[in-house]
Amino acid sequence: MKYRHGGRRPHVIVVGNEKGGSGKSTTAMHLTVSLLKRGFRVGTIDLDARQGSFSRYVENRLAYIEATGMNLECPEHRRIYGSTRDIQEVAEQEEKQSLQTAWAALDDRDFIVIDTPGSDSSLSRLGHIMADTLVTPLNDSFLDMDMLGRVELDGDEYYLSPSVYSQMVWEQRQKRAMDRLPPMDWVVMRNRLSHINARNKKDIGQLLEQLSKRLRFRIAPGFGERVVFRELFPKGLTLLDLGDATGDVSMSLSHVAARQELRQLLDVLNLPGNVEAQPASSVDSVGVAAGATPMTQAAAAGADSSRAAVLEEAKAVSEA
Repeated sequence: MKYRHGGRRPHVIVVGNEKGGSGKSTTAMHLTVSLLKRGFRVGTIDLDARQGSFSRYVENRLAYIEATGMNLECPEHRRIYGSTRDIQEVAEQEEKQSLQTAWAALDDRDFIVIDTPGSDSSLSRLGHIMADTLVTPLNDSFLDMDMLGRVELDGDEYYLSPSVYSQMVWEQRQKRAMDRLPPMDWVVMRNRLSHINARNKKDIGQLLEQLSKRLRFRIAPGFGERVVFRELFPKGLTLLDLGDATGDVSMSLSHVAARQELRQLLDVLNLPGNVEAQPASSVDSVGVAAGATPMTQAAAAGADSSRAAVLEEAKAVSEA
């Protein structure tokens, strides 16, 4: 996808995982609403349109707004279906064109959040190569861990090797480097299935630390298994909407704990422009022009560091 005039393009957050039930759509929606509430312009794309959980989440939100008259933030959304063409090359070109059309419609956004299919497909690869930030939700189990790295047990010792998904992500990173795009920031979001400090939980933590060094990803705290997420989906609501006149959903200790988990995730992601939105007329101490958005300021401030990071990524690719 091309940069707009002036060299800036939306920062793309891709939520990717080839394992079902990891909470990709829930994560994508909460990231979207959190950015909207900070004053950013956000577009969303569902590449997993056949499953369509992300699209239904957005549709449920729109329906709730219409039914209640609530003034809730909502993204501009696009839904892309996989091609039904029999010839692979033709199908892939059709999917690429569909994604380019969606991108063009959302090109003026500050962020684009993309939910990807839970399988290795051309659409999934197209989505991953666009990722400035890749968020991979991972449930705290050895079964889900296998998606990142293949775990083999020799006596009491675990041994790791990269998985098919990890290899796919690495290939997309290589392509980004060759296209001189900013390096992908891969963040693995560790969802907790249990609050018990069991041995398996400790072993998974140690294996993730090992993998993070080999595969070059960061680890972020995820969400606990909470009923609240299933309660919010039919209304299209998120944890951040609670208390905003949503009178039919009352706050509980579980909601408060889950909101804290979301804040911790956002802190670790450290997205560009991750500050409270300023009034359009404000001017900062280094003379950023009036009317600049937080995203514009962040893009200007980080230009030199991005170029250096591209060169570093390109060097790593050439040595691989």
